[in-house]
Amino acid sequence: MKPVLSTSHDAAYPSRRDFLWQSGGGLGGIALAAMLGQDGALAAPLASRAAGPHFAPKAKRVIQLYMSGAASQCDLFDYKPLLEKKNGQPWDPGEKVVLFQSKPGQTMASPWKWRQYGKCGKWLTEIMAPLGDCVDDMAFIHNMRSKSNVHGPATFMQATGFVLPGFPAAGAWISYGLGSLTDELPAFVVLPDARGFAPNGSRNWGAGFLPAEHQGTMIRAGTRRPIHDLNPPQDSFVSPALDADGMQLLKALNHTHEESRPGDSRLDARIRSYELAAKMQLSAPDVLDLSGESQHTLKMYGVDTPNVPYEGPMNPGEETRNFGRNCLIARRLLERGVRFVQVWSGADNGFPRRNWDSHEDIQRDHLPLGKAMAVGSAALIQDLKQRGMLDDTIVLWTTEFGRMPCSQGAKGRDHNPFVFTNWLAGGGIRGGVSYGESDEWSYQPADRDHPTWCYDVHATVLKLLGIDHTRLTLRHNGIDRRLTDVHGHVIKDILA
Repeated sequence: MKPVLSTSHDAAYPSRRDFLWQSGGGLGGIALAAMLGQDGALAAPLASRAAGPHFAPKAKRVIQLYMSGAASQCDLFDYKPLLEKKNGQPWDPGEKVVLFQSKPGQTMASPWKWRQYGKCGKWLTEIMAPLGDCVDDMAFIHNMRSKSNVHGPATFMQATGFVLPGFPAAGAWISYGLGSLTDELPAFVVLPDARGFAPNGSRNWGAGFLPAEHQGTMIRAGTRRPIHDLNPPQDSFVSPALDADGMQLLKALNHTHEESRPGDSRLDARIRSYELAAKMQLSAPDVLDLSGESQHTLKMYGVDTPNVPYEGPMNPGEETRNFGRNCLIARRLLERGVRFVQVWSGADNGFPRRNWDSHEDIQRDHLPLGKAMAVGSAALIQDLKQRGMLDDTIVLWTTEFGRMPCSQGAKGRDHNPFVFTNWLAGGGIRGGVSYGESDEWSYQPADRDHPTWCYDVHATVLKLLGIDHTRLTLRHNGIDRRLTDVHGHVIKDILA
């Protein structure tokens, strides 16, 4: 702390305030700083400002794999023999069905064969085969439900807990509640799909009304400039020395401005972001450099997968390379202390189709995306496990809603907000279990009065991180807001 010197008196005759400060304020300031620091009221690096867990955590970091466009539960994880038995017959669940953009078509079985994997005997389709080696470490939730059948609001719901914009992402809440494990990298990092954003764009990982420092930092892996504006352009006149001098000048000007505005935290947050950016100029290139990884690891993640002949807008080889690379970089980020990493599969809703939104042809779209996801996800789980990191890392797989058991047109499936699948693995999760059945069609939860919501998943993840989801709050516009809104129950049946 520094005194604010008066300018209304001659320097030879200090003001009473200056005299008191010079006489004893220094020691008093030190004591005050210590007390404010203990209460978390002083500005400090993010890694040292965490509120701390409410109880002993089982995990300390999270990686969220987000399938944008609505991955089909009944073509990946949720085996229903009735769909095979009734395949091609009119679909009639015995009640009126209102779909997003179609009328109920024929009952449609998955185009891929199913088989059981692991000691638990979990059913997966053949394009999910790489995950077969991991099912005994995974917990599947088959009765998820969404409040919306529209991509934008439903994506928000799974990412932030609300269907409306303006709310903090789960990663932002965790950054706010626990802080970072390092001062060299952000607490919350996002790896978007190589081809673009999901619906809502960067608002899916925004900080909302939390301090801006908690928003996700986006890294476009595999591009020429993975982090925008982190370093000057190659043809710039800015040298490392000039850059350092500019940072020093900026720091001095910012602190002068800050001292004249006590109690305003916005500039302090901006200062910390610049300080972090300076550190990332050294740390980020190391994270993104895969040259030190073994050929075995690169092959396991599918980073060297070649393109294959394929009639469709997405090539299985390219998808496997992109998703696998992001999963590998996610592991490297976690190793270096990033608290929450979000990996996206699926870009916007343009045409030709570039995401999981398979209205026209489920086989054409889900095959390249599904194979890529299975290879990358399986490699991530196995890699974390062999490095001893799976015990304290939560892997969360989600999508915004599911797809219908009937056909849309001849080969596609329409939106199904009533039931879909999530799965988790890692820190504190009991592997080899399936929780919350869907009905015989994979159309609704088997128990419609007790579906599982994103609030329950978020409450469970926070529990494993040592956080009581009802106590991680911030008062905004007169309301104590939290990630789980006014809902959420910890899913005890999937806890180890």
